[in-house]
Amino acid sequence: MSVNFTETPIEFLKGVGPQRGEILKKQLGIFTFNDLLHYFPFRYVDRSKFYSVNEISEEHPYIQIIGTIKTVTTQGDKRATRLTALFGDETGTIDLVWFHGIKWMREKLRAGTKYIVFGKPTMFNGRFNMVHPEIEEYSEAALKSAGGLQGVYPTTDMARLKGFDSKAIARIQKSLITLLPRTIPESLSSDVISSEKLMSLRDSYVNVHLPSDTGLLQKAIYRFKFEELFYIQMKLLMSKQIRMEKIRGFRFEKIGEHFNNFYHNHLPFTLTDAQKRVLKEIRFDCGSGRQMNRLLQGDVGSGKTVVALLCMLMAIDNGYQSGLMAPTEILASQHFDTISELLKEMDIPVALLTGSTKTKARREILQQLHDGYLKIIIGTHALIEDDVQFKKEGLIVIDEQHRFGVQQRARLWMKKDETPHVLVMTATPIPRTLALTLYGDLDVSVIDQMPAGRKPVKTVHRYESQRLSVFGFMREQIALGRQIYIVYPLIDESEKLDLNNLMAGYESISRDFPAPQYRVSVVHGRMKAKDKEMEMQRFKEGKTHIMVATTVIEVGVNVPNASVMVIENADRFGLSQLHQLRGRVGRGADQSYCVLMTGDKIGNEARKRMKTMCSTTNGFEIAEMDLQMRGMGDLAGTQQSGVMNFKMADLAKDQDILEKAREVAISILKDDPSLLLPQNAVLFQQLQSEQKKQENFSRVS
Repeated sequence: MSVNFTETPIEFLKGVGPQRGEILKKQLGIFTFNDLLHYFPFRYVDRSKFYSVNEISEEHPYIQIIGTIKTVTTQGDKRATRLTALFGDETGTIDLVWFHGIKWMREKLRAGTKYIVFGKPTMFNGRFNMVHPEIEEYSEAALKSAGGLQGVYPTTDMARLKGFDSKAIARIQKSLITLLPRTIPESLSSDVISSEKLMSLRDSYVNVHLPSDTGLLQKAIYRFKFEELFYIQMKLLMSKQIRMEKIRGFRFEKIGEHFNNFYHNHLPFTLTDAQKRVLKEIRFDCGSGRQMNRLLQGDVGSGKTVVALLCMLMAIDNGYQSGLMAPTEILASQHFDTISELLKEMDIPVALLTGSTKTKARREILQQLHDGYLKIIIGTHALIEDDVQFKKEGLIVIDEQHRFGVQQRARLWMKKDETPHVLVMTATPIPRTLALTLYGDLDVSVIDQMPAGRKPVKTVHRYESQRLSVFGFMREQIALGRQIYIVYPLIDESEKLDLNNLMAGYESISRDFPAPQYRVSVVHGRMKAKDKEMEMQRFKEGKTHIMVATTVIEVGVNVPNASVMVIENADRFGLSQLHQLRGRVGRGADQSYCVLMTGDKIGNEARKRMKTMCSTTNGFEIAEMDLQMRGMGDLAGTQQSGVMNFKMADLAKDQDILEKAREVAISILKDDPSLLLPQNAVLFQQLQSEQKKQENFSRVS
């Protein structure tokens, strides 16, 4: 395939033209023949089987029926119109329904005419219907083209309205495939294709778009998945290689007075073996002369902050300053309070810098930082502003880093010509596939042990019909001197979602837990920072018994006396977020509880999530389950990485392919680090081509 062929503008494909080409460009991002070839189906349907109406069941995701249109009616008013066609065969009838494109469909459908219909059956008012099915007038040619495996292509409502539904996309794909030359240049080296027994690129295009059987389709899919994951790993590994070889780091050569004094005299508890192991890994990195770029994973409460503080003390002992950046003022303040408390017996200046810091105090903090007096600064994204200048910046700690954009993180540690060590922390356990893809250029440390004496949180699932007993349990806990969080997913009412929203919940709780016996506070993301802080402070000081909140309290609130977390509409949250919320309790010596509240009727997926939460407190098990159930697209922050826009690969299902692709990439780079050998020329060219398409922030953790 010549370069000219792949880069041919899409409007030059037969059946497209200038007007339809504009729709493909604007709606689907398809500009060239190459874009169309890589516009893959998101699933496949077997159109070889036909059903009769009486065979329809809810177990069938999609079905195909041959029958006749009996009647066509339009219902509703100008605001909400629908077109309904009564369709059936000799065994019964089903309703076909359209909410869009009604005028066009009304002209197309004719009563008494025989059609082939394909779609998803759903039950409504005790009767099956199909919403927006594919429909084609019956003929021998239509019957023949309907058979076999067919790809279903993603599209948009606007593209569909303008004539580009899945079937139309399939037609132009077929048109393009017929133009493919017999031989086309490969995008992988012959060594890789041979060693991994991969299908050729040309055959892969043919079989992914026009599969003749399941076996060939699976080989084509494997080829594209492998290639996608392979090049991601090549980029990450080469980036790590460059950092290891060329980017020098400050050498923290000694463990001195500040570290030893704190470790032996002021550490309030004994470090776990996992914390000691991680600290050893970090000490090795910081003493190697190379820049550390390490991801520190650990569940909520596993002791990441203490490890980070010990790293900062190491920096101080070697004459350097440290910065800790958190995504919210609440979390930054929490870190400041924690670290200030831990260092209260030591003469180490620590400051907090956020958007709420007053002008006079800010000016003083910046001067102390620039002069070198200030050894540790903790803040939000305010730390990346141009006037924040360290005298000798040696270590940057980034907490919950997935909440920062890539550019923000870049600005933080690229303030100086010298390169500080970078420690990235997350309390969101990351499945291995995600870690290898998002953070494949980082070294990874895991704190997989909880501090001694900490009791696991007991988690229970309760239905709306059990609310009175939950309220009774809450009163018992308050009588014991405990405090309670109640978390809601929404602030205001939504017409589309039947949820107990936060404000209605607050009013309801205030009625059931009336003053002056009970005191209730409320916190949500739309409150002013000072009001939010005041409410938080009242709760921390025990002046309120119950805090009604949105997920603003997911990170950053540490109230050891809070022993109960009630999560309303828990079925609306993903597993990882439920786990994060649960981590807000269980921080004191008392037994803590997490109550997952749902309606009396929930779906199978939601029931499975509730069961998972009740059966384990292991964040890594939960993260793996979350990835499998929800897929990578729902996991926070992944789109920021620049490597997560997969066309074919699915991290929830393709761990084996990812591991294999990484293994092959490591093997190639071991023998040819710069890809200069002739057999790797194709790989080098492909990486260069991809490099031009996106800005490279791969050096930034």
